[in-house]
Amino acid sequence: MKPSTTAWPPDFTENPLKARLRRGEPVIGAVITLNSPEVAAHVAGLGFDFLWFEMEHSPVTLEGLRHMILATRGLGAVPLARPPVNELWTAKRLLDVGALGVIFPFTRTPELARQAVAACRYPPAGLRGSGAMLAQLRWPPAADYYDFADRNVLVVAVVEDTSAVAHIEEIAATPGLDVLFIGTSDLSFSLGLRGRQRHPKLDAAIAKIVAAAQRHGKPLGRPAGSAADIRRFRKQGFQFFMTATDLELITEGAAQLLGPLKRGQGRAPQTGL
Repeated sequence: MKPSTTAWPPDFTENPLKARLRRGEPVIGAVITLNSPEVAAHVAGLGFDFLWFEMEHSPVTLEGLRHMILATRGLGAVPLARPPVNELWTAKRLLDVGALGVIFPFTRTPELARQAVAACRYPPAGLRGSGAMLAQLRWPPAADYYDFADRNVLVVAVVEDTSAVAHIEEIAATPGLDVLFIGTSDLSFSLGLRGRQRHPKLDAAIAKIVAAAQRHGKPLGRPAGSAADIRRFRKQGFQFFMTATDLELITEGAAQLLGPLKRGQGRAPQTGL
């Protein structure tokens, strides 16, 4: 269950995420919350299949996103981004700076699911505007970008409240939707559970979403905090995993180094550096 460590060339012709999902394989991503090309480039080379640039719950800016997408060119992780809202204009701006997929939050109705797909396709198939000069510089050959984008942009709908669960059959049936991602924390809050992840009401809602996605042939995604979680969720049919944030990776690395020292001595020894 390891993520792919194979780098892809900057001029690849097929989004490897789409190819792996189509084959029933898992894809594993890290979340970027810092406006740092250095951090993004480093994480992109660690073996994750994609980077989830978080613009709903972090201070990542559009300019910062552009710099990070350029910094990760040719590395092993495909750049995806989550905007603050499900709107045509927010998706357009992320795609036009070079994201190869959009993660649409609070996709709570069939209309919003259709809007998400339309935002990621050029006419006549969709409503995306044709101003992708910066994206063309990121994904050569530039002359073929429009066809390339229509084939390769990944459309992810986040199902994270009771309204979405009520409409899940229609949402899951949306043509062109690539992944149904369950936002388990917000879904828990919407159910009145204050974020709790183990409760019969949450389990029932997740089961309803899973069943609808499987009926309509849609790959499923969800957060996963560990390799054990990913293995467990794979058995339930999930393929698309959002894992640790950049800050969590830093915290975990520090804990591995300092934890044994502090448990034994109360404080870490001085290194002399």
